[in-house]
Amino acid sequence: MAEETPPEATLAETEPSDLQVTSLYGLTPKVEAAILEAVEGGNKRRARMLVSPLHPADQADLLERVSADQCAVLVSLLGPALDPEAITHLDEEIMERVLDQLGTDAIARALPALDSDDVVHIAEELEPADLDEVLQAMPAQERVLVEQALAWPEDSAGRMMQREMVVVPPFWTVGQTIDFLRSGDSKANEFYMLIVTDPSGHPVGEVRLSSLLRSPRPRRISEIMETDIRSVPVAMDQEEVALLFRRYGMVSTSVVDQEGRLVGVITMDDVVDVIDEEAEEDLMALAGVADGSIRISVPEMLRGRASWLLVNLITAVLASLVIGLFEATIEKIVALAVLMPIVASMGGNAGTQTVTVAVRALAMREFSAKTVWSFAGKELTVGLLNGLFFAVLAGGLSWVWFRDLEVATILAVAMLVNLIVAALSGLLVPLGLQRVGVDPAVASSVLLTTITDVVGFFVFLGLAAVFLL
Repeated sequence: MAEETPPEATLAETEPSDLQVTSLYGLTPKVEAAILEAVEGGNKRRARMLVSPLHPADQADLLERVSADQCAVLVSLLGPALDPEAITHLDEEIMERVLDQLGTDAIARALPALDSDDVVHIAEELEPADLDEVLQAMPAQERVLVEQALAWPEDSAGRMMQREMVVVPPFWTVGQTIDFLRSGDSKANEFYMLIVTDPSGHPVGEVRLSSLLRSPRPRRISEIMETDIRSVPVAMDQEEVALLFRRYGMVSTSVVDQEGRLVGVITMDDVVDVIDEEAEEDLMALAGVADGSIRISVPEMLRGRASWLLVNLITAVLASLVIGLFEATIEKIVALAVLMPIVASMGGNAGTQTVTVAVRALAMREFSAKTVWSFAGKELTVGLLNGLFFAVLAGGLSWVWFRDLEVATILAVAMLVNLIVAALSGLLVPLGLQRVGVDPAVASSVLLTTITDVVGFFVFLGLAAVFLL
């Protein structure tokens, strides 16, 4: 273990180039290599001096990129130098590991430095026994806020919101409000707007900072506030909240309880995390993957993927049964076995294109009675045009390959039919799944593949059985 150096000597003895690179460019390969060298040598002074200037997100990235053993050593060396906000940026698995190493006492000391929404985010990852210890060690007022937030449903606005906000009455003047903000009595360190409430705590307006700073001091807040506000219920799902922010270009919004009283505020940085999380979930679901993390264990990978592979096996058997119905036909005309996969593959890919757009439209609430019919018409038109083009192309290639006009014609017809069916199924499957309460992002791809395979094989082999035998 390297010998400790007094704090006053650390800055002078640290290489200026390393500190400059750290402060200017964040976690560069050079900085990361220097930190790992300090970790391997157990040099606490150098590790702290290199990590402390990093942004909390870069500190989290560092902890995620090193091995489990290096992460443990680094957390131990950093101690209080690890920014508590960095914990909120960690992957869930790494966060659990870091929290376990820090211990409940260190966590309880670190949490008060964070915004209330970040505190709740960390509290969600603690085991019940550890959470109780941490809550008991926190100041009473902050403990109550965390307990109230944890009482709301998971993935709700109540879990996302932060309690630090600037609230003013409508009868205050601009001058009074500015003096209040300068006094430091407000708990909010960063804010985009002021929320105006009536005596009962109901939000009645919002004042943007730009409006406040440009207004004369004698003007009343009621004169400059915006009354067309969009508050969200505390129980609203986080995906719905993100949709509102995206649709109306919001940077902040108030959160109200069942009686319409102000309880918190949600800002854009919280919504960006939700958008990223929801997009990742949909992407993983379309591929039949429960967890996209590269750090989960083999048993967790098996549990998350085997179930969908089993469903896929069952649907593949259905397609195979269709092929089995035409076994005699395939035995007599070998070309059919060669060309069969082309029809199914083209249908599956075309359907995937449609279902991807449809699932996104459902997630963005873009579908209405009118837009569904419009989208269906466009998809059928595209399916028909693509079907005609690729029918001619595939049929021509088949004729060049096997010199059999009948086989080429059957392939062309099957291609046309399957691409039209794929376009229609790509819309109807996600709409039907949503109607019965199943997440379209999870099950659409499996069902769509089954439909295009079964239809493609049945049309292709069925036509061959009728016209070639």
